[in-house]
Amino acid sequence: MATAAAAAVAAPEQPRRRKPAPGRGGVALPAGLSEEEARVRAIAEIVSAMGELSRRGEDVDLNSLKSAACRRYGLARAPKLVEMIAAVPEADRATLLPRLRAKPVRTASGIAVVAVMSKPHRCPHIATTGNICVYCPGGPDSDFEYSTQSYTGYEPTSMRAIRARYNPYVQARSRIDQLKRLGHSVDKVEFILMGGTFMSLPAEYRDYFIRNLHDALSGHTSANVEEAICYSEHSAVKCIGMTIETRPDYCLGPHLRQMLSYGCTRLEIGVQSTYEDVARDTNRGHTVAAVADCFCLAKDAGFKVVAHMMPDLPNVGVERDLESFREFFGSPAFRADGLKIYPTLVIRGTGLYELWKTGRYSSNLVSC
Repeated sequence: MATAAAAAVAAPEQPRRRKPAPGRGGVALPAGLSEEEARVRAIAEIVSAMGELSRRGEDVDLNSLKSAACRRYGLARAPKLVEMIAAVPEADRATLLPRLRAKPVRTASGIAVVAVMSKPHRCPHIATTGNICVYCPGGPDSDFEYSTQSYTGYEPTSMRAIRARYNPYVQARSRIDQLKRLGHSVDKVEFILMGGTFMSLPAEYRDYFIRNLHDALSGHTSANVEEAICYSEHSAVKCIGMTIETRPDYCLGPHLRQMLSYGCTRLEIGVQSTYEDVARDTNRGHTVAAVADCFCLAKDAGFKVVAHMMPDLPNVGVERDLESFREFFGSPAFRADGLKIYPTLVIRGTGLYELWKTGRYSSNLVSC
């Protein structure tokens, strides 16, 4: 009874003061702020400080500003560039965006390059040679069956294409929006069509793919390629160029006329080697003479031509590779407008991988 009476007359306990909630990194957040509110305030403070320093003509140390804001607001993770770009006032965008833009080299020329991929399909020369090139990964019959021919599926463009289920509209629109969020100007776009030999696909699919690329710029739903190009020409985001990857045997007169109707301006053609025996041994499915012929046809049609060369192929030493490049640059039959060099890689599931496993191929570039 005495205990009950004492409890009845005891003074009520004072409410305990709540401590600031810890952030994800264990750092205490300011009192009364959620983690999201603290992040918003930190971003606003960083952008405001950048604008003030810029107006005074002082150097802007973005990393220092982010570190100070994270300490002040108890953030375990620094704000992303995308979040800060979205918070920049319109009046300060011209001065602050160049400091916040991620990978400015992507649009340094004033053109945003947007790479897209067609759906996985078999290499066209399987029908004539019985197999693909010995070094080529990807494609429906490979260990990387979810990826397109010549790619493993782990390249950034491949992963974006797989995520979009190879839908051309989604690929183009999402990449343009991503570049815009990163602070890049996207009023001029050049498409690069990757993923095997595009011109070997059925005409209906090619028209569908090209039509949707142009529609992704204009936002219009077109009935055919001609209508899509017409609307694209008058959209705010314009297609100023298009590159298509192809092979010499899919770069003949009918193919060139079709690609011109798509708005294509540049061709990337797989040459790999200027030696006939190497083209035969690697199962290319075409001759070096066919390469020279298609270069001539493409240039006469007004295309820019970019060649793909692959040093260190089987049965080619360093000296033969050097001589191959001398011929490529010196012979009037070649002399492309551009060159991409792809050193030979041994990739699981390819014919070259089997040659390497059995000791019939070893790289000459590693020891150079």
